[in-house]
Amino acid sequence: MSDIAASPSTRRRAAEKGVDLDAQARRLGRTTLGPEDLEPPAAAPAAPGDTAYWEVDHAAHGPVTERPMSRVAQVAAKNLAAAQALIPAVTHHDRADVSRIEALRAAWKPEAEARGVKLTALAFHVAALARTLRRFPLFNASLSPDATRLILKDYVHIGIAVDTEHGLMVPVIRDADTRGLWEIASAIADLAARAQARKLGPDEMGGASMTITNLGGLGGTAFSPIVNPPELAILGITRTETVTAWDGDTPRPVPMVPLDLSYDHRALNGADAARFLTHYASLIADPRRLLI
Repeated sequence: MSDIAASPSTRRRAAEKGVDLDAQARRLGRTTLGPEDLEPPAAAPAAPGDTAYWEVDHAAHGPVTERPMSRVAQVAAKNLAAAQALIPAVTHHDRADVSRIEALRAAWKPEAEARGVKLTALAFHVAALARTLRRFPLFNASLSPDATRLILKDYVHIGIAVDTEHGLMVPVIRDADTRGLWEIASAIADLAARAQARKLGPDEMGGASMTITNLGGLGGTAFSPIVNPPELAILGITRTETVTAWDGDTPRPVPMVPLDLSYDHRALNGADAARFLTHYASLIADPRRLLI
């Protein structure tokens, strides 16, 4: 008879599984065993960042080809993975009426052509974000690496995410709060073109207060952009949709742009985000305030 203390049900289960109770007790360094001790040891969980489980022979399942990632894409992948792992991010969703912006763009089209500048809706978004960051300085800040201090910035630089064949690039419009719409529109076109041509300098791609990632030309109704540290928030924009508003009993179609604000919850909370995006949406709805 074994000297190992085990209930009759545990002994019966051990016999069914073919488990030697004495050997199992020696392995565990125990003199008492329960049903849970009869299971094989669980595999150790993968360490953070461990991608060993991705080592799969895909060719065993069908034809494949390999394509190397660009250096830009590799750097972005590392930064985004680190941001997603370290930042407790939350995304707040809202939308804004863009009917007045579209009316202004149509009215100013001849002047835009005369200036040789394409006045996109993105220019209004950059101007509105710059004004809103001045109004809410906690969003125009960064956390110290140990998350014990806030670094408040007395400048407003707006990053613009640009999708290129080499990967995602984020050139920066500096001092955006001091620039007019035409100057912002010209800067967007210039930076985007040079990003596509890989002709941006290192000093043109860092130091943003916040980044705008605009998918409006592609589609979608909402998404959760990843905060790009050391920034505390990022603003996502998707395709404008037409919704029905009511003037009394009369329906009226209104173009509304979806807004997605992801933020670092260590420094900002939900009420902060709601107030921030409400103010931002009010500027988009009444762009005359951007001209003052």
